[in-house]
Amino acid sequence: MFGIGGGEIFLIILVALMLFGSEKIPDIARTLGKGMAELKNATNDIKSEIQKSADVNGLNDLNPMNQLDLTSDITKEIDKAKEDIEDMTGPIKRQL
Repeated sequence: MFGIGGGEIFLIILVALMLFGSEKIPDIARTLGKGMAELKNATNDIKSEIQKSADVNGLNDLNPMNQLDLTSDITKEIDKAKEDIEDMTGPIKRQL
């Protein structure tokens, strides 16, 4: 959302150097890198578990095209039920 320019990055580096010293900056960067890698791996593990669960439960086949087929099947059944009702009520309507 917010862009960081060269001046802001320089200021952040300068403040980090003043707070932690030049000896600790590589260790801090290494620790942050490992933390980000672990977070990424955990996210990928969660995604793969969700994908496996969807595969087992057959939920992967729910794509928009299949949903359209399901909708058309339901519409056909409703139309058939309407025709059946009209066939049954036709003689009643003629008598009135």
